[in-house]
This record gives sequence, C-alpha cells and structure tokens, in this order.
Amino acid sequence: MSTDAEVSKNILEPSERIEVNTLTIACDGGGGALGHPRVFLTLKDGQAECGYCGRRYILKAGIIDRTGL
Repeated sequence: MSTDAEVSKNILEPSERIEVNTLTIACDGGGGALGHPRVFLTLKDGQAECGYCGRRYILKAGIIDRTGL
C-alpha cells in the first residue's frame, strides 16, 4: 500500500516529456509487459498527452505544425 508521501510525490511529479518530429505518434507506456495498450495520438498545437501514462509529447523546434490550417 502507498503512503501519503508516495502518492503526493507521484501527483506532483511532472510527466515525462518526449520531443518528436511527427504529428502522429504511438504510445505504449514504454514498459513492455508493464506498459499499457498502444494508443495513437495526434499532436495539436504542438503537443499531446497520453491518457494512460501521462507522457507529454512535444513537437521539436523547427517542425511545422499544420494542424491549425
């Protein structure tokens, strides 16, 4: 069972940020058998967040985001 301090630490820790160079990415949690089902995310306004693991995908600088067109 988790202590209150462990739960607070997990809530307050920022999610992992990953820079990508495409507007559509796949996330499986990265943990192999400990990950989650693969989901495909589309970056909007240069970013997307996985609903399963909280990873935040950020479009690399210099890559053109045309989703707003």
